[in-house]
Amino acid sequence: MEFLRKIQSLPESTRKIILWGIVIIIGLGLLALWIKNFQQKIKSFQTEELKEELKLPSLQEELKGIPKIEIPKLEIPENSEEELKQLEEELKK
Repeated sequence: MEFLRKIQSLPESTRKIILWGIVIIIGLGLLALWIKNFQQKIKSFQTEELKEELKLPSLQEELKGIPKIEIPKLEIPENSEEELKQLEEELKK
């Protein structure tokens, strides 16, 4: 209790410095724990197992076996252009 009374009797600027110092120390501690946990997750993550689970090589082979679809080119005859112009004119009216 005496420790708290000493802190309370300090000027406000000193109390703010103490508060922010404690906040920074706790924040750095939490950051260190997060980094350590993140490193462990990265080490445990194995890309080979992920590739096997997703079956990426077999998926690539299957995609190669799919026939390619060619989209034909559409040619507009001259008559239809005239009809489109007529429709546009009628719409404007």
